[in-house]
Amino acid sequence: MTFSPSEQICPEKRDITIRKERNRGMSYEIITVPRGEKITMGRDGALWVPSNPIIPFIEGDGTGADIWKASVRVFDAAVEKAYLGARKISWMEVFAGEKSFNLFKNTMGDQAWLPDETVEACREFMVGVKGPLTTPIGGGIRSLNVALRQLLDLYVCLRPVRYFQGAPSPVKRPQDVDMVIFRENTEDIYAGIEWMYGSPECERFKKFLLEEMKVTKIRFPDTVSLGVKPISKEGSQRLVRAAIQYALTHNRSSVTMVHKGNIMKFTEGAFKEWGYGVATAEFRDRVVTERESWIIGNQDRNPTLTAEENARLIEPGYDMMTSGQRKNIVDEVEGALKLMSTHGSGRWKKLLLIRDSIADITLQQVLTRAREFDVIATMNLEGDFLSDALAAQVGGIGIAPGANINYVTGHAIFEATHGTAPKYANLDKVNPGSLILSGVMMLEYLGWQEAADLIVEAINKTISQKKVTYDFERLMDGATLVTCSGFANALIENM
Repeated sequence: MTFSPSEQICPEKRDITIRKERNRGMSYEIITVPRGEKITMGRDGALWVPSNPIIPFIEGDGTGADIWKASVRVFDAAVEKAYLGARKISWMEVFAGEKSFNLFKNTMGDQAWLPDETVEACREFMVGVKGPLTTPIGGGIRSLNVALRQLLDLYVCLRPVRYFQGAPSPVKRPQDVDMVIFRENTEDIYAGIEWMYGSPECERFKKFLLEEMKVTKIRFPDTVSLGVKPISKEGSQRLVRAAIQYALTHNRSSVTMVHKGNIMKFTEGAFKEWGYGVATAEFRDRVVTERESWIIGNQDRNPTLTAEENARLIEPGYDMMTSGQRKNIVDEVEGALKLMSTHGSGRWKKLLLIRDSIADITLQQVLTRAREFDVIATMNLEGDFLSDALAAQVGGIGIAPGANINYVTGHAIFEATHGTAPKYANLDKVNPGSLILSGVMMLEYLGWQEAADLIVEAINKTISQKKVTYDFERLMDGATLVTCSGFANALIENM
């Protein structure tokens, strides 16, 4: 940006010019832009958040209307109480899903499910929030949630999972669950690269695999549908990098990369290897891998160990290996021992631990050894399974928040993680906790921690008072049943 001579001399004029530049944007036909200012990304890579940010919201379908009405009152009340009117969110409705289709189908056709203006508004105003969306079945229309993530390149699906005291849970020690899942959002089989059996595209791709690539492992080639699982180095690295940066910033103890690399060696196995590469190349003085911790720990306990003796301790089957395999293990040990000057003498215990875990055993161990997991970095499919499985341990997806973030551009959409539940629409019945906690994440992302803390404290207090919606009330002894709006009222009273 260039400034006129008067703007260079007068800081006040320069500040006005900067604000005008930040608020200059495209014009909209179906969206009404309220008074307020845009959130922008600074040259230093940090968000610039004004005191009256314009934040787009998608109300959502089914129960979305009830949930949004309850949630927005909680957000506004927390901001008002925390900042006494000095800060206020200017909410801007944008459209997607069934509500959007019904409003604009006559002029937009199928594009009314996700109008271009909605995507552009989310891109221009940086940070948004959304309720659950209906995606039509069939007709070639992709999931609207997936489409938004891919169009805005929101490569991290962030799912913190924690327990609120008193919430009903099917496990004995739900309080042990305190994990943050970084799920890759743009690749894997969710990329939607697939073809139906019998289609010309499927037949063409199958012919390529069988005749050009000489694939012999398709069990029933005459009736097969086919899909592609893209996992890239860049996508894997930026996901793991974000997870490590988050863990370091929030003083977490470990990052676990969850994968099925023992079977899918060149996709999920590569994800693991690329992740370790980012950790050791970019964060070397602040991290230690699990195997490095074994090697350095062994050497701390017995400084006279040879590399081969150390190798035997970390690999019980060492003596049954081929000479080449043994050499690889010894080389690994010698590489780790080069870190003794910076990581030895117990110093590694204070560093962020980087480890990996096979997906199926992870799903078992988050039940039996929940305290061993902290930040988790994983791919799209495993992240989907793991997020909802963990949510069930702490009360269900009704209070499971979620966000979709691009940590490079700053774009983010915070969302309810559950479905639309249309049979409960307009009954003022369902739990708004998922969207409310996603709003907490949004406030934290904006740097408005005081408002976020007020909501979390209110949720803790309200659940401990057993004032809960039907999904919790039916599982709790002596609980008081409240409506969706009633739960919001209780939160506001408890702030």
